[in-house]
Amino acid sequence: MRPNQDKTGDERSPSHQFEVARIREAFPILKQQVRGKPLVYLDNAASAQKPQVVIDTLSQFYATSYANIHRGIHWLSERATEAYESARADIQRFLGAAEASEIVFVRGTTEAINLVAQTYGRTHVRAGDEILISTMEHHSNIVPWQMLCEATGAVLRVAPINDGGELLLDEFEKLLTPRTKLVAIAHVSNVLGTINPIRRIVELAHRHDVPVFVDGAQAVPHLAVDVQALDCDFYAFSGHKLFGPTGIGVLYGKAALLEAMPPYQGGGHMIQSVTFEKTTYNKVPDRFEAGTPHIAGVVGLGAAVAFVRAIGLEAITAYERKLLAYAMDRASKIAGVRLIGTAKEKAGVISFVVDGVHPHDLGTFLDKFAPVTIAHNH
Repeated sequence: MRPNQDKTGDERSPSHQFEVARIREAFPILKQQVRGKPLVYLDNAASAQKPQVVIDTLSQFYATSYANIHRGIHWLSERATEAYESARADIQRFLGAAEASEIVFVRGTTEAINLVAQTYGRTHVRAGDEILISTMEHHSNIVPWQMLCEATGAVLRVAPINDGGELLLDEFEKLLTPRTKLVAIAHVSNVLGTINPIRRIVELAHRHDVPVFVDGAQAVPHLAVDVQALDCDFYAFSGHKLFGPTGIGVLYGKAALLEAMPPYQGGGHMIQSVTFEKTTYNKVPDRFEAGTPHIAGVVGLGAAVAFVRAIGLEAITAYERKLLAYAMDRASKIAGVRLIGTAKEKAGVISFVVDGVHPHDLGTFLDKFAPVTIAHNH
């Protein structure tokens, strides 16, 4: 086989087509060595590293453009406000939202879920009502709904999955009843990598007039997302998993739902007028962004979105699928290794156990000892 020719006979290997080396060069943290060997970072499901353009954007914003936003009439405040709202418009386009006002900035997916639980949930959920989630949810998409159920007397229902980590849609549909007031579901499982059929889930829920909240924290780095095509009612993701800063995230909500929801927190900017007798709340999305926000984080997230769009999520998804298929095939042939999560529709998240080895010990070993090259006798 000639150099740069893969098994299909394509002269351009997947690595060449995707320009892996150039993309890797964009991440300065990957240029260092750990224990004398090049850093290999495989913890992106927890938090992704940052490309130089995001780091530079943060630094430049603080050095040249920082001021509080929305409330100042001086030049720096206007410049910072423009950068902040420009990022909101960029994220609107990134998610395919109909309006920029449907994009609410929060600290992350966790805060977005709590916001909906404490606003929409407290308004619409009563004793005896039900909230439907799935077995594969991250605890951030479990605990806020448990807290809401404890406060209201509602019941949390859990849809099962099969051994491959796929949602059992028939069982999910059976759990949709007149008592169901909300479905909260992961787009992509952070542990199994399962890609849930969100459009189908939304269709089933909407037949019962049930709104759907989608936890997209693990999806947006892997898949192109169009919230209007999905027709979901809420969608949330965290900036730090999309190569952006920590402490910033996004809640998308359909305009009609957001406008009907009460504020989550009280403070500056979420009000139009304040007297000791009465407060008039601001319009959406300002109503949900009380106090001074993470301004630089929003600007940095805008840079991260631009970085991803420049590569192209379709290209990212295609290349990732090739890597995933290769890794799953190789791992499945290692004696003693059992893969956890083998859904047909799956993103690049691989979980596994090794017979007789505690996961903590295995993680410690892999961190401290670089892979060795094993000579095969031919």
